[in-house]
This record gives sequence, structure tokens and C-alpha cells, in this order.
Amino acid sequence: LVEGKKEGLAEGEKKGLAKGKKEGLAEGKKEGLAEGKKEIAKNLKDKGMSSQDIRDITGLSLDEIKGL
Repeated sequence: LVEGKKEGLAEGEKKGLAKGKKEGLAEGKKEGLAEGKKEIAKNLKDKGMSSQDIRDITGLSLDEIKGL
């Protein structure tokens, strides 16, 4: 009984860590993509491109672009 409980806890911990890692990677990828869009938008803005065009290219809102 005790051995089965230990195995069950170990298996649950393993699955929990795998799920956490997967979710963490997905969140990191999402944040990285958002940061990349902002960096591109800032570069386009610095080159004189209109906020409307930057919005069309990056998908960022005009408020986000103005804040760069």
C-alpha cells in the first residue's frame, strides 16, 4: 500500500512537471513573439513609417505603437 502510494505520487509529480514545462514554454514563446513585434514596430517608427502601416504589419494597437 505504501509502495503504491509512493509510485503514484512520483508519477503525479512527473506528469505535473511535464505539464508545467509545456505551459511555461508556451508562455515564453508568446511573450517572445510580443516583444519581437514591439521591437519591429519601434524600428519601423524610428524609420518614419506611419502608425497605421505599423499597425497593419505588426497587429499592435495604435496605443501600443504610440507608447514605443
